[in-house]
Amino acid sequence: MKKIFIVLMTSFITHGAIAQTQQIKTNDGKLKITPVLHASMVLKWNDKTIFIDPYGGAEKYSAFGNPDLVIITDIHGDHLNMETLQALDVSSASFIVPQAVEDKMTLQNHGGITVLSNGDKSNWNGVEVEALPMYNLPDDATSRHKKGRGNGYVLTIGGKKLYISGDTEDIPEMRQLSGIDYAFVCMNLPYTMTVDAAADAVLEFQPATVYPFHYRGKEGKSDVKKFKSLVDAGNKNIKVVLLDWYPE
Repeated sequence: MKKIFIVLMTSFITHGAIAQTQQIKTNDGKLKITPVLHASMVLKWNDKTIFIDPYGGAEKYSAFGNPDLVIITDIHGDHLNMETLQALDVSSASFIVPQAVEDKMTLQNHGGITVLSNGDKSNWNGVEVEALPMYNLPDDATSRHKKGRGNGYVLTIGGKKLYISGDTEDIPEMRQLSGIDYAFVCMNLPYTMTVDAAADAVLEFQPATVYPFHYRGKEGKSDVKKFKSLVDAGNKNIKVVLLDWYPE
């Protein structure tokens, strides 16, 4: 009976995640985006599967199959999670990571690693990947995220531009973005930025759609409903979508 209960609960969690899947029409097929946990998500485009910052245990990814590409933003355990990576089958997966992540990876079996520094670009099977800065302000010795260590990313998939902020504050490089169709923006203290700062930055770079994510901090979860209200009040043309990034 206990085993049946566990199976049912696992099925419920998996189907709950899939229920949140966002389907986007691109110039080349549909792109499906499914939140997994915190900053982790899975992208499905045509026959390709992309894991972003896989974290939280391999069982959370069982419904998606093996990844073809894994993109990692930073060295912290909620982004580079070796326990999860070692339990996944990444033997055929390509990796796109910053140098600091490559230095700490201990995987013996994978499909190759491309290291990108801030400002670098790469193309993987039609997915254009641009690495952007992500860092705390002030960028000094006290910073939890020094400029140049980790990457935010802009992915261009089927003509749609997706911005993944990584762990960052309200930096000039984010405010200077343009033409972003879908933005995933962090907001948690003391690691990244406040809800107010995130909303103010979004109102400046004006993505068509924004998803608050990575919003669990030291004192609990940030108020993403407040974020939505601030963005709605500032620009009703920006669509704010609230997903559950903490299903457990």
